[in-house]
Amino acid sequence: MAGFAVYRLPYAQQATLVRQTEGEPMELYSCQDLNGRQGFVVAPFEVTPEQPILLIRPDEVEQIDVQQEQLSLCQDTEPTVPSLHYSIDFANFHSQLSLGAFQKIVLARCAVEPKTDTVDPMALFHRACALYPRMFIAMVSTAKSGLWLTATPEILLEGRERSWRTIALAGTMQLEGEQLKGEGEQVTWSTKNIQEQRYVATYIAECLEQFTNDFHEEGPKTVRAANLVHLRSDFNFTLPADDHIGDLLQALHPTPAVCGLPKRDAFHFITHNEHTPRRYYSGFMGMLDPQAETHLYVSLRCMMIGDDGYHLYAGGGLLRESTMEQEWRETEQKLSTMRQVINRKSDSL
Repeated sequence: MAGFAVYRLPYAQQATLVRQTEGEPMELYSCQDLNGRQGFVVAPFEVTPEQPILLIRPDEVEQIDVQQEQLSLCQDTEPTVPSLHYSIDFANFHSQLSLGAFQKIVLARCAVEPKTDTVDPMALFHRACALYPRMFIAMVSTAKSGLWLTATPEILLEGRERSWRTIALAGTMQLEGEQLKGEGEQVTWSTKNIQEQRYVATYIAECLEQFTNDFHEEGPKTVRAANLVHLRSDFNFTLPADDHIGDLLQALHPTPAVCGLPKRDAFHFITHNEHTPRRYYSGFMGMLDPQAETHLYVSLRCMMIGDDGYHLYAGGGLLRESTMEQEWRETEQKLSTMRQVINRKSDSL
């Protein structure tokens, strides 16, 4: 098998398995190259010859059942302290905010969890589906990218023909105690979180203005993802034609939710200063099919499954008032999404 992807949309009753049976997935080096294409897309944060945009051709497509009974989430483990690498990166990134170089910049990190035994990756996919019914769950494997699993709440672009939708998702708070019984209705958002989400929403509106004058923003509202909640605004819009989806993706990706503002300067700073390359974390993945239905999600709460262990990725948006301890805790909370999948993998599925 040259490459495959299996994905389940939020609250869906089944997952979709996409296989390319011959040849290697197509390698592309710009989102604009996706214009007029169809297939399962796996895009990195930074496109390079070593990590191109991959397009898995849907030679075979089938529906598979996933576990419908939602599994309970564990409470967080003992708090940890920031690592040396994260401390250095935070000081470097935050100094740029203090100097006024950026309004916002996202700092990511990677944590490696050892493999204690051999587990079928499909078992991990099914467990993620059972743990996170609200999220887009996807697992993808190609020779170029390796094997990745994601459970993400962030839509980059979805729709068909002329009707489309994207969201501005930012701000993070952890649910605790009685809050875990609801959807975060009682959460009170800080000025920092509200401002961070507003940056993302404003940027998306400015992007859409380049492609359509028919869009509508709703929100922001509180939405739950695992034991976390975020602020989300929804943008519904029409496009005059569906053959320029790649151009729109080129404008949207990466959004300030995973990069920063000004976007070009923040992107350059991240790729040259972040301790661990992001690879396909904070890129995007999903099915691209403008004539049928497109579902592309930002690759958050994800991990690369390697021979040496599970490489878990998470990040957080820094503003001038951010503190290292708060941002470290936020990344720990986000890393717990995949840790719950691998640390309880022996549970019956």
